[in-house]
Amino acid sequence: MFLKIAWRNIWRNKRRSIITISSIVFAVLLACLMRSMQLGSYGRMIDNAVRFYSGFVQIHANGYWEDKTIDNSFNYNVSFLDQVNSIPGVEASVPRLESFALSSFQQKTKGVLVMGIDPEMEDHLTGIKDKLVSGKYLKKNDPGVMISKGLQDYLGIKLNDTLVLLGQGYHGATAMGLFPVRGILKFANPVQNNQTLFMSLEKAQWFYVAENKLTSIALVVEDVNGVPKIKSTLVQNTGDEKEVMDWKEMMPEMVQSIELDNISGQIMLMVLYIVVGFGMFGTFMMMTNERMYEFGIMLAIGMKRGKMQMAMILEMGILSTLGVVTGIIIALPIITWFNHHPIYFTGDAAEVIESFGIEAVYAFSLDPAIFYSQAWAIFVMALVFSTYPIIVIHKLKIINAMRQ
Repeated sequence: MFLKIAWRNIWRNKRRSIITISSIVFAVLLACLMRSMQLGSYGRMIDNAVRFYSGFVQIHANGYWEDKTIDNSFNYNVSFLDQVNSIPGVEASVPRLESFALSSFQQKTKGVLVMGIDPEMEDHLTGIKDKLVSGKYLKKNDPGVMISKGLQDYLGIKLNDTLVLLGQGYHGATAMGLFPVRGILKFANPVQNNQTLFMSLEKAQWFYVAENKLTSIALVVEDVNGVPKIKSTLVQNTGDEKEVMDWKEMMPEMVQSIELDNISGQIMLMVLYIVVGFGMFGTFMMMTNERMYEFGIMLAIGMKRGKMQMAMILEMGILSTLGVVTGIIIALPIITWFNHHPIYFTGDAAEVIESFGIEAVYAFSLDPAIFYSQAWAIFVMALVFSTYPIIVIHKLKIINAMRQ
């Protein structure tokens, strides 16, 4: 009965109710779009950096993270790799040998990050085959290299041309070699796209005179939330010569920048909800004050104050529910579309964004928390504002109300 009364009371003044519902719909829609774009951009940033470079968990020799030289490497042990892969939650472990070198072609030179990889295992972590824009992907023991698109443009090198690499190998050995260019890769991150070179793990070990050596083992995990548990297990099973770090420890600057930006986004949402909240409160106040005579009559004929208060709470709850559900229904297909079709910047705008080392794209997230957090925010506000009619009805004097 209370639900039926509340529903009829809402539509006695259709204009007022529609305005209230519309304000809630707009707030929920805007909040969902803002949070989806924020979280989607964070996820894209983390995925680009973590999957390509560090892995969600990484094993390396003690001291390597502070001093990334090839001298801080460790022996490649297949049995240890199998032990790591047997840990629950670990999808795959990817061995790497990383160092730096000077690349040269004709009259141009540039410093590059050289990554010695197992081609198939690396693709499992980074999906690097999808980054190939021309040429062919490396094979095991391949004598050639794959270079990033930005590096190719800078050097003016083409497929099958010979690239000269000069660097310092293990324990000061001279590293020199000629490598044919097998493929060109294009990365979203401008830093990666401008100075990255891949060669097979065996060829990198030969080039750096680091036979059977690795600088790191990057882990692919089934669930990001399981990273702390995997790290704890690895720490217990790994000797003192190796160090285990998760992606947050390896990239504290990125974590801090995300947290700072996240706080600013939450402040903007708070401002939005404060504005909408005042609109909701004004509507609830009007709903209460213009019905004072009605309340007086109902109390005079014997209706309990508690039941009247319950009817008012139900009215506000229904208004809030209609607004929240409608807002989510409108937001969901929009966010789903942009989740599958991110907004890419072009031209000068893209150049400015990429100059900060950030991918020029707006990605959207479909995290369920985006939607139910907005619902909770609206319902909490409705619950707080419902105290006004409850207090008014509690203090209402029948004679004064019937005179209005």
